[in-house]
Amino acid sequence: MHSPILAPLVALVLWSFVMLGWLYATRIPAVVRNRIVLDPRRLFEEFNAKLPPAVRWKADNYNHLMEQPTLFYAVTLALALLGAGAGLNLALAWLYVGLRIVHSLVQATVNIILIRFAIFMAASVVLLVLAVRAALLMLS
Repeated sequence: MHSPILAPLVALVLWSFVMLGWLYATRIPAVVRNRIVLDPRRLFEEFNAKLPPAVRWKADNYNHLMEQPTLFYAVTLALALLGAGAGLNLALAWLYVGLRIVHSLVQATVNIILIRFAIFMAASVVLLVLAVRAALLMLS
């Protein structure tokens, strides 16, 4: 089965790996530079508190990419299976991916929460529309 809506799904998966790489590219040098001892008996919060905020932002964003986008993956797979992975659904899927990438870039660089929240809410509305469209197709 090949559905066009699988392309944005794969794009978001690949973007998650970009953020994972960025996370480690900043975290490992910060751990070395700050001589942070990795002790499994200490709470993760203690480790995190020793990292500069700009380093933590990448990890926070990677974690966010493991949360709501899981719903996106489910909805896009459902739309693909329903044969509704083109047209408006495809455009909405790409819009969602674009918004999540912009969200990542904002959080990983300047981390202005008000801007981040606005982008997150816009992406959430797009995802809700995709989910409602999938539900309506299932009911018809």
